Amino acid sequence: MRQKYPSDITCEQFQHILPILESARKKTSPRTVDLYEVFCAVLYRLKSGCQWRMIPYDFPKGKTVYAYYPIWSEVTGDNPPSVLERALKKSGWRGSYQTGAQRMDEFPHR
Repeated sequence: MRQKYPSDITCEQFQHILPILESARKKTSPRTVDLYEVFCAVLYRLKSGCQWRMIPYDFPKGKTVYAYYPIWSEVTGDNPPSVLERALKKSGWRGSYQTGAQRMDEFPHR
């Protein structure tokens, strides 16, 4: 059992977005991590702006969480929202849909 963080969603909220997240899955080997924990780790990172390697140790490893992030963030087709954006919207997320690094890339560099 891990510590609860302010960025966490409830298990009930997660059940509504689980089909969205699973839609991005490529059928390979059986999943070895809990998607709820991975999603809450992504929420933690989006909320805190920390680096992937600084995700608290009671979440899945930062490398594991990062492996899901680009898959869920990928936009396919003619610019529909990504899986992550749809899941965040359905979960009631009120923060940014971008990481700190993505926000910084939008600023002009000197």
